[in-house]
Amino acid sequence: MLEIKELNVHYGVIHALKNVSLSVNSGEIVTLIGANGAGKTSTLRTISGLEKVSGGDILLNGQSIVHLTAPKRVAMGISQVPEGRRIFADMSVLENLEMGAYLRKDKDGIREDMEMVYGRFPILRDRKKQLAGTLSGGEQQMLAMGRALMSRPQILLLDEPSMGLAPILVQEIFNIIKDINAAGTTVLLVEQNANMALSIADRGYVIETGSIVLAGTGQELAQSPAVRKAYLGGE
Repeated sequence: MLEIKELNVHYGVIHALKNVSLSVNSGEIVTLIGANGAGKTSTLRTISGLEKVSGGDILLNGQSIVHLTAPKRVAMGISQVPEGRRIFADMSVLENLEMGAYLRKDKDGIREDMEMVYGRFPILRDRKKQLAGTLSGGEQQMLAMGRALMSRPQILLLDEPSMGLAPILVQEIFNIIKDINAAGTTVLLVEQNANMALSIADRGYVIETGSIVLAGTGQELAQSPAVRKAYLGGE
């Protein structure tokens, strides 16, 4: 579904992504793990059209999207849940969800998807008139995920969904990610909690200083001595 070929991104003189190549097949959960500053968020932001490409290509279902604007990429089926959630704090929960469907015109479909989001995150129905900025961290993460689902994405890009959440909520968020994937949405997950990410991923990639250094199934990476030592707290 998604293929990144020899992707390069520069921030001024800083070479942030160096010939990054990865693929995500339809129906998969693929995770990208690495230390802070390794290039994980830059990769997702470049896929979404928020960072300029200095070399390489991004293909969605075989079609190059590298020159398309971010809104056009959303319309084609790419939706991102950004790091730090980035909800609209001064708007209600309902208005945030409606913003997720901003590009859509199918009112019946939007209503159906609103019910789907409320079914997946019942707390959002209870809070729909509440200002989003007054929600707890876990509720804001659920809102950010619900907002992204309202665009009816083919592929969902998740950037650090467990950041700042209590362990019990982390487990809940990861269960929801598995459910979203089982319902038909392909997932590319960036996550500092490598243990949790690899436990639900079909495949994964390890990125270090802007380059992919390792790839394999979730299980293979979880058992790799190098990954265990660097990211899983093992020897």
